Amino acid sequence: MSTTAIVGTQWGDEGKGRFCDVLAEDSDLVVRFQGGNNAGHTVVVGDEVFKFHLVPSGILRPETICLLADGTVIDPKVLCSEIEELRGRGIDTEGLKVSGSAHVIMPYHVLLDQLEERSKGDRAIGTTARGIGPCYADKASRVGIRVWDLVDRDRLARQLGQVLPRVNVLLEHLYDADAMTVDEVIDQVAPFMGTIEPLVVDGRALVMDAVASDAEVLFEGAQGTFIDLDHGTYPFVTSSHPISGAATIGTGLGPLDLDAVLGIAKSYTTRVGAGPFPAEAFDEDGDRLRESGAEFGTTTGRARRCGWFDSCMLRTAVRINSVSSLALTKLDVLDELETIRVVTAYELDGELIDYVPSDPEAFGRCVPVYEDFAGWQESLVEARELDDLPASAHNYVEAISTLVEAPISAIAVGPEREQTVWVEDPAEG
Repeated sequence: MSTTAIVGTQWGDEGKGRFCDVLAEDSDLVVRFQGGNNAGHTVVVGDEVFKFHLVPSGILRPETICLLADGTVIDPKVLCSEIEELRGRGIDTEGLKVSGSAHVIMPYHVLLDQLEERSKGDRAIGTTARGIGPCYADKASRVGIRVWDLVDRDRLARQLGQVLPRVNVLLEHLYDADAMTVDEVIDQVAPFMGTIEPLVVDGRALVMDAVASDAEVLFEGAQGTFIDLDHGTYPFVTSSHPISGAATIGTGLGPLDLDAVLGIAKSYTTRVGAGPFPAEAFDEDGDRLRESGAEFGTTTGRARRCGWFDSCMLRTAVRINSVSSLALTKLDVLDELETIRVVTAYELDGELIDYVPSDPEAFGRCVPVYEDFAGWQESLVEARELDDLPASAHNYVEAISTLVEAPISAIAVGPEREQTVWVEDPAEG
């Protein structure tokens, strides 16, 4: 039996979905434990490309149960749209389950998110405006709508009767928008109740039973460590916890029941939206990384900011997540570069440090210290063993492992499942 959490170690978009899909082949249960449809996981299977926003990436494995757990927030329209698309492409979704305790992104959450972001003007934080933040805010305020409520029309009407007066004060008096009625909101979500109701389970019990029965369980995180609500570059963060600790909080798993943490790291660094980014490359190298790596958001389509690999970030993420081993993605994107740079330290107010300061303003003052590595300037896409890597690529990978103080268990050299160099079993890392 093993329980493994997959987490992003940068600002998201590291390739978590790809490794979740690969490891799901040997998993009995794949559990998405936080976030909502602000996530975007891309999985390539042969000539087909699948882009997931809510549905766990393990859904392409027909024998695997996939759970949206308590810690997630679910937009009913988006979920049903994903299910319909998957079924239309011949994918069996019978294994998909939704925890009744997960919170629901209601139409007013999306509206409030859009109005709030618009009101900030130049101070906008780059949110996806999909209602994630307002939904989590209602959860913390104990006025949220949960899936249990959604699939019971009378129960939903009672809950909305308590929530909407508060919502309408904001809509009418803060944003000069129209108020919403109970019937109006129910009419917007009612078309999705019939699809979702058969999927609803006691998510906590499902996870507990799987662990107790020695099942292989994979916990899939969304986003990345440095947009964590507590440990990210606040306020340029998400509204949940994309770190390994949330695999327990968002599912009901006990902390001692988590066997391994696989951290996913891109071979360079990207970020979407505003916020500090010491390693950002503003020159042609940044443009080259963006074009070669197709760095455009799965969810938003926005061009990602690109820069060099930042070992200070990764070293900090390894510690925050208790990372057992790392999977390094998109190494092939660096194939044509003559010189590859790595951030090995920061200069902060005249002192050298090797970690990310928790104060985002201090992080914004960090000046990167680089070490340059020779590129390999040959294609890696056919590599399947560590010995298949040219010496320069092997040196680069070894240097990263040493700098971040974590072993590397897998290296992706292309988008497809088989384009992976396995160094060791992630669960044993």
